[in-house]
Amino acid sequence: MNQILFNVHPEAVIGENVTISPFVTIEKNVIVGDNTFIYPNAVIMDGARIGKNCRIFPGAVIAAIPQDLKFRGEETTVEIGNNTTIRECVTINRGTAARGKTSVGNNCLLMAYSHIAHDCSLGDSVILGNVTQLAGEVEVDDYAILSGGTLVHQFSRIGMHAMTQGGSRVSKDIPPYIIVGRDPITYSGINIVGLRRRGFDNEKISAVQEIYRILYQSGMNNKEAVKFIEENIPASQEKEIIITFIANSQRGIVRGYLE
Repeated sequence: MNQILFNVHPEAVIGENVTISPFVTIEKNVIVGDNTFIYPNAVIMDGARIGKNCRIFPGAVIAAIPQDLKFRGEETTVEIGNNTTIRECVTINRGTAARGKTSVGNNCLLMAYSHIAHDCSLGDSVILGNVTQLAGEVEVDDYAILSGGTLVHQFSRIGMHAMTQGGSRVSKDIPPYIIVGRDPITYSGINIVGLRRRGFDNEKISAVQEIYRILYQSGMNNKEAVKFIEENIPASQEKEIIITFIANSQRGIVRGYLE
């Protein structure tokens, strides 16, 4: 390591076999896991916790203070899981007193110029397309895909295996296993291709389709549809995940295209 070419604070904890390219800045109170590769001009700021086998591309800024006027300098973190790729000019802000941390799971891909605001929580294997923007305290569950240019309102939640079409403006919660798009944003069917890629068989896919047919195409309101699903659809993990998601939704779920 040539200290002339980069600036690593002596209190930063750097794992084994970490590559730090020229013109990288790593501040104090930072942990970088083994075998991570940090490309030129990346900035890793106070409070960053980077997992193993990550790749951080040029211009990325991790753990800058929140863009939130309520922030008062409290000690918070950004926590990145293992095997996650952070592409060019991605920005990930620290948490606030609300949750204390911003977190990104394992095996995620955060494409160029995407932004993750304070106190967001991303699960494992999440993909953020180029220029996707997450406002504060957004939750994105495992295997969700937010296509390029997606804008997500503060406090919104994206369910597991869900997918947004490019340029979507998300202001409601997106239930698991579905695709959303159009303007204003609406339900556009279930994510069949994604589910098949992740090993869902035809029986499970058909069961998910039937749940959303009742929810969005039966003419019942959400409360009536959920009650009907609970009473008439056979028990399954997928059913439980969908019902629990809807029951816990604070912003309400995205509208159906027939509404």
